[in-house]
Amino acid sequence: MAARERLLVIGADAAGMSAASQARRRRGPDELEIVAVERGHYASYSACGIPYFVGGVVEDLDKLIARTPAEFAERGIELRMRTEAVEIDTDRGRVRVRDADGGERWEPYDDLVVATGAVPARPRLPGADAAGVHGVQVLDDGVAIVRALDDRSPRRAVVVGGGYIGLEMAEAMVMRGLEVSLVDAADQPMGTLDPDMGAMIADAMRGLGVHLYLGEPVEGFDTGPDGHVTAVRTGSRTLPADLVVLGLGVKPASRLAREAGIEVGPTGGIVTDRRMRTRSERVWAAGDCVENRHLVSGGPVAIALGTHANKQGRVAGINLGGGYATFPGVLGTAVSKICDWEVARTGLNEREAAAAGFAAVTATIASTTRAGYHPGATEMRTKLVAERRSGRLLGAQIVGRENAAKRIDGLAIALWNRMTVEEMTGLDLGYAPPFAPVWDPVLVAARKAADAVEADMRDRS
Repeated sequence: MAARERLLVIGADAAGMSAASQARRRRGPDELEIVAVERGHYASYSACGIPYFVGGVVEDLDKLIARTPAEFAERGIELRMRTEAVEIDTDRGRVRVRDADGGERWEPYDDLVVATGAVPARPRLPGADAAGVHGVQVLDDGVAIVRALDDRSPRRAVVVGGGYIGLEMAEAMVMRGLEVSLVDAADQPMGTLDPDMGAMIADAMRGLGVHLYLGEPVEGFDTGPDGHVTAVRTGSRTLPADLVVLGLGVKPASRLAREAGIEVGPTGGIVTDRRMRTRSERVWAAGDCVENRHLVSGGPVAIALGTHANKQGRVAGINLGGGYATFPGVLGTAVSKICDWEVARTGLNEREAAAAGFAAVTATIASTTRAGYHPGATEMRTKLVAERRSGRLLGAQIVGRENAAKRIDGLAIALWNRMTVEEMTGLDLGYAPPFAPVWDPVLVAARKAADAVEADMRDRS
């Protein structure tokens, strides 16, 4: 009888536990022992739900947790909480871990999955590490912010950074009754959108009562005698703050892998092949800590999304279980809700298209989410980016009210299949007045983009 192999997983959220679960489905406990270590207090949770927990929309923390350690144990997966991996020894096939009480030991493995996730970007500025300055990435971060809100009763919050997390956390602070300021070095929030689309989000945030200070890089954080943050300084002003939230994005948590000699790419993410294998023997990686290939630009990207993490973990687990699966790459499709506005994007924006070497044309249309005469019809704006001459769709953005954002899924499918905007004008999309105008905004935008491609060709002929 063959000796039982051991799979060790570092990180117990979406990617790590998807990998463990898929491997277990294909290999029983007598054949494969599975152990996962997690340094935090929570595992297998929805990180995307953190702003809604902080804002009080989701009151019960347990609702964000998909499965408990006990539930994983029933499936033959041992999950050790408050256990941090501090060193990987690929030569000897082992990981040094540290328990909550400070004790350390080496854990052996036959196969290793690195699913360490991402860490919030923290600026190297005076006071950035002060008490009261919070990053947001894991559920422990959300719990820490709620505890600070309850214990210190802050009146003024400053959010640094206008990306998805920054905007969602600014709204959460407003819902908690705080006076909220948002500071961003960019001229418009939501840098993954083009500035003309980001301007709509800026107006929405102002309508919510958030004070926006755009085009103002942060220069430092002031602290009081107790070491707690008291203000955020820019080149133009000092904003009093009882609590600061960093919304500057995240970066792959790849330090542990890099120190072990596991290859890390230019984005800071761990390099893997399509099967999620690293270039170190019997070491796999998945989730926010890895580098991905963008399916439009072809270049390396690090995009932290739970959708990618779950898929990559599944692929790794299938392969570890003896099956075959690949992860093809990403488009960066994402949606968010800011106030009563919905925001969506996929593929490349204008700046990204230019950086990837594409010559592009754009088309932007204003429309309604339903037939204009139907009750509940609300405004939305759709923007398409297409390649000059070929008309291939390169990217899309949507900003609108209720029922606008999920139209990005159809655009992502068109993008995935390398459709041209001319081909998209014939898409057979559903129509009924409660759901869409007779000419869906996607079709109208595609037609306008196709016209722009044709006009560009005429102008250049």
